[in-house]
Amino acid sequence: MPDPHNPAGGARRGGLRALPGLPGRGARGAVTAETAIALPVLVAATLGLVWLLALAVTQVRVVDAARETARALARDEAVAVAVDLGRRVAPDDTRITVHEGADEIRVHVVTEVRGPGGLFDFLPGLEVDAEAVAAKEAP
Repeated sequence: MPDPHNPAGGARRGGLRALPGLPGRGARGAVTAETAIALPVLVAATLGLVWLLALAVTQVRVVDAARETARALARDEAVAVAVDLGRRVAPDDTRITVHEGADEIRVHVVTEVRGPGGLFDFLPGLEVDAEAVAAKEAP
């Protein structure tokens, strides 16, 4: 009996046509192979995007730490107190350097962001830094 949905009359198997040169075999194996190749690429891309997001968040925290420290020093806080305020905002293992001039205060904050680890553990960390300048307030 002819198939009304398949006017060509060719054999159908699971809704997929047989591949030329592979009698009786559908395209199901090709989909599995494509998924096996695409899945690790998608995982790697996701890890990369998460790492870039962590890098952006760290940059914002470093900028905030530099600004907070410079603002505290401009209000004539002690250097230790101002640096402590900056460390509250900054990521762990952050270096805060203070340079006081006659009219202004410069604060330089540096930290390192490590890669996502795992397969990407061979990648070097990136150094993130920020500088804030504040004018000394009159007493």
